[in-house]
Amino acid sequence: MTDFKTLDDGELINLLKEDKLGAFKEIYNRYWKQLYSEAYMRLKNKESSEEIVQEVFTSFWYKRKNLANIHNAGSYLSASVVNLVIDQYRKEMVRSKYRESFKLIYTEADSTTEEAILAKDLQHSIEYEVSVLPDKCRSVFELSRVEHKSNKEIAEQLGISEKTVEHHITKALKKIRLGIGSFLSVIPTIFF
Repeated sequence: MTDFKTLDDGELINLLKEDKLGAFKEIYNRYWKQLYSEAYMRLKNKESSEEIVQEVFTSFWYKRKNLANIHNAGSYLSASVVNLVIDQYRKEMVRSKYRESFKLIYTEADSTTEEAILAKDLQHSIEYEVSVLPDKCRSVFELSRVEHKSNKEIAEQLGISEKTVEHHITKALKKIRLGIGSFLSVIPTIFF
């Protein structure tokens, strides 16, 4: 029976090519902690580091027949860990970019929906405040703001002075501002 602990890496790799499980176990025991430390030092994540080391050893086992010109298993395995860590970073960058893009799209959609709801609520509040204005004041306001008529046109249409038109518009705006004042305090600054 062979004492695998006494063999160097080159001898272990040659035995590994002959499917000697004991050689694989010795390489595993010899380098597992070192490889885990290398992975953990870069990733700072226990589970990811363990997965990478496990993947390195799994790959090492499957490639055992093609390990030509490898005399130092530690160097080979270390390089494999570094490559997998780099792959992990690349994958995480892609995931991170995807998450950011998704978050941005979701936030924009969510914000757009929220803005639409707030705009609709504001419109309803303004319509209510206009509806409770005194008749003459409401007529002047609607002619000015809905039909876009000038103060002079409103004065001629209603047979009142332009000063009276200005007074009614000012009065209407004050009452509307007071009526929707509490509503405006909850609207985000995106509207202003």
